[in-house]
Amino acid sequence: MQAAVLNTAPGDLEIQEVQIDKPGPREVLIKTAAAGLCHSDLHFMDGKYPAQVPVVLGHESAGVVEAVGDQVSYVKPGDHVISCLSVFCGHCEECLTGHMSLCQNPETRRGKDQSPRLSRDGSPVNQFLNLSSFAEQMLVHEHAIVKVNPEMPLPQAALIGCGVTTGLGAVMTTARIEAGSTVAVIGCGGIGLNAVQGALLAGASRIIAVDMLDSKLELAKQFGATDTVNASDGTAVQQVIEMTKGGVHYSFEAIGLKVAAEQAFAMLRRGGTATVIGMIPIGQNIELPGFAFLGEKKIQGSNMGSNRFRVDMPRYVDLYMQGRLKLDELVSARIPLDKVNDGFATMKTGEVARSVIVFD
Repeated sequence: MQAAVLNTAPGDLEIQEVQIDKPGPREVLIKTAAAGLCHSDLHFMDGKYPAQVPVVLGHESAGVVEAVGDQVSYVKPGDHVISCLSVFCGHCEECLTGHMSLCQNPETRRGKDQSPRLSRDGSPVNQFLNLSSFAEQMLVHEHAIVKVNPEMPLPQAALIGCGVTTGLGAVMTTARIEAGSTVAVIGCGGIGLNAVQGALLAGASRIIAVDMLDSKLELAKQFGATDTVNASDGTAVQQVIEMTKGGVHYSFEAIGLKVAAEQAFAMLRRGGTATVIGMIPIGQNIELPGFAFLGEKKIQGSNMGSNRFRVDMPRYVDLYMQGRLKLDELVSARIPLDKVNDGFATMKTGEVARSVIVFD
């Protein structure tokens, strides 16, 4: 099969022929229909996070089941599925206490004594986040997928696999914002736009979108932002505090920058909570004023929206089918696999919400 392989980091992806194994026990072979380009992939391509090369990137995807291995009863060939990097074992402490997105049990991956799921010319190719969806097929553990309504368009469904779940979940599950509260979202890319519409769905009274591009701020209004702040002049925190007469109840950092995380904390009112969604580069530390904690301000992280994806994703599909969740507007471009590097180059300009690879 054709796949986009990262052979050196930093580096671009190379379209190469990769072999994929047959499904073993509890594994599912999927024909990839669509895969979104996410900033998380770019972090590994740029070397901001360590990558075990060679590796097939991609983790935001949807497709159709082609074959299942022994002991699989959840899906059958022909089922439409969304993948999720939050692969769960189902019996560790994190899973049993309802925090499946934090599961790190290695049993959902093949052992070193087993044949690899992916290979090239007889040598193993690493699987990215248990998925590797920049490829014509995926071979995954059955706990890496969720069945969805076959009427759901698969390019839009793919976005639910990461960006939508991360943004909505950070607001509704990690932070659990209260109806009537005030919210600020820093960064209006794919994740940030979903945090904005998550705040709208959760009943926030005021949603302030913060970005440095007016085009993204205008898009944020379509997703539910009541106010916008252009941060290019360096006064975003001051503007938010003045607009809300003291700061917001909840803020969300959706870029992955040290300064943005510090700004998210600074624009809180007393008792407020800042949630960092973005991937701050390894080695960078955020700095916060110690006295601010006397005002009971809080800062926390969010991993994939603290999801319970087999429950959450079908609900998001329902919201889309009912016209209450915007997904069509997130798709900035549909591209073939061989244009994946062009898609990431466009992402670096900051002008797009999401590019989606569509497989024929």
